[in-house]
Amino acid sequence: MIVSHKHKFVFIKTNKTAGTSTEIALSKFCGPQDIIAPISAQDEATRHSLGYPGAQNYLAPSTDYGIADHLRRWISGKQKRRYYNHMSAREVKGFLGEKTWNEYYKFCFERHPYDRVISLYYWRHKKEPRPSISQFLDSGVPNLLRKRGYDLYTIDGTMAVDRVCLYENMSDELRRLEQQFGFASPLDLPRAKGSHRTDRRNPRDILDEVDKQRIRQLFRIEFELFGYDA
Repeated sequence: MIVSHKHKFVFIKTNKTAGTSTEIALSKFCGPQDIIAPISAQDEATRHSLGYPGAQNYLAPSTDYGIADHLRRWISGKQKRRYYNHMSAREVKGFLGEKTWNEYYKFCFERHPYDRVISLYYWRHKKEPRPSISQFLDSGVPNLLRKRGYDLYTIDGTMAVDRVCLYENMSDELRRLEQQFGFASPLDLPRAKGSHRTDRRNPRDILDEVDKQRIRQLFRIEFELFGYDA
């Protein structure tokens, strides 16, 4: 998650949509007052190696602290975060305020549900033996993609961002963002979160018809909103 006061944008980070790579790439253009939420230590190392700003201005002020927060800080030294990785539009809007939220350009990325499910499957099960895709769907874990997708960029079921960029059109979307914010150099994605996927087939060839139907039901709103084919 990034709030750039320099370029007046809010990036809502969804899950399994190249969000970390996009976040690292956007960091390149951030100023010292911009809010950049922390990512994993490995990904922060990637960001640092590129010479981009790392996590900054994300901690909560002392006025946000309750008794439990003070105790946690005293015992573990951990400070409370106000801004974090997969933060919802509702939360960001609440901290920024109505005026700033309305003035800034809000965007995120979405991806075909079949691709997201398969990506999450291999991310969660990096090694053999793996459960079947059907067992994975039975586990309820794919529901995370709704919570870290549609639920992040909507508020009470209403679109809360100015644009939902599509992963499938990544190159065009990045060029559009360059023009939108007047970046002086290309917005290029680094490689982050190395792939653990061993089966490189099209997800339609991996999923059987029953699993496809289950995914279409779970993500029926996304299929309708973005015209994804079945």
